[in-house]
Amino acid sequence: MKKLWQNNGMLLVCALLFLVLSFTVPNFATVENAKGLTMSVTTVGIVACTMLFCLAAGDFDLSVGSVVALAGVVAALTINKTNSIGLAIAIPVALGFGVGAVNGFVIARLGINALITTLATMQIVRGVARLLADGSSVGISNEAFGQLGQYKLLEFQSPVWVMVLCFIVFGLLLNKTIYGRNTLAIGGNAEAARLSGVNVARTKILIFAVQGAVAALAGVLLASRVSSGQPNTSEGLELQVISGCVLGGVSLTGGVGTISGMIVGVFIMGAVQNAMNLLNIPTFWQAVASGAILLAAVLLDKLKNRKSA
Repeated sequence: MKKLWQNNGMLLVCALLFLVLSFTVPNFATVENAKGLTMSVTTVGIVACTMLFCLAAGDFDLSVGSVVALAGVVAALTINKTNSIGLAIAIPVALGFGVGAVNGFVIARLGINALITTLATMQIVRGVARLLADGSSVGISNEAFGQLGQYKLLEFQSPVWVMVLCFIVFGLLLNKTIYGRNTLAIGGNAEAARLSGVNVARTKILIFAVQGAVAALAGVLLASRVSSGQPNTSEGLELQVISGCVLGGVSLTGGVGTISGMIVGVFIMGAVQNAMNLLNIPTFWQAVASGAILLAAVLLDKLKNRKSA
């Protein structure tokens, strides 16, 4: 029983939570709400796939929400000027990759703390997004671009399928590749990883660069869904993503993390948010609940690390 709990504890918690909410929250256990819940976690789920790698390597990225916003604005400006869907995807994703690479370089090569580095880029990138958009949303009139985030397959919109694809791809990367093994090794003991031949700096730069690119992709999909680039969107996204990862068993100290656990954590966060919306709980109380969940996740991570030690 103890081993079962250690391996599947959060999955059991998630199942119990969904069961309780199904009986206590009106309309929670409906097909339409299940579709809405799945759709609501797409941005968090996509970004969490790469945040998992950052956390597993012993770092984190607070700039992801700003990158999502900047990517949406750049995608909107690009599609309006060029009418090219390819450019409207490629340019924001390349920009996100560049922002992430800068984060990784400053952290890995210059030795600046991830908190300070990504907090700074969070503000810089958000400021650039607002400057480009002149402080307001940028409308998108191209209907074909709008289909990127609204196309349906088997009753689910395309962002859901992108999220599922990210789960598969990054799950394989974490479990089946040298890149994934090196990530966990760096988080477990960076010096030992370096002595065993891992290029720690290069791996960290790549981790952050991929994080930026994936966050930008999420921003493009979000802009397509709402038919506009919004410079003020996704504020606080980084905390939701980190909360979901930590709830799913990803250690804040690095070296530990699974894609399945991360998925469970993301859906726990989404289910709680969805239930509060169905119950018409005021936004400020929802913020209190989100903060409490983050604190609980951090305390849980601390308790697990103490037991391991």
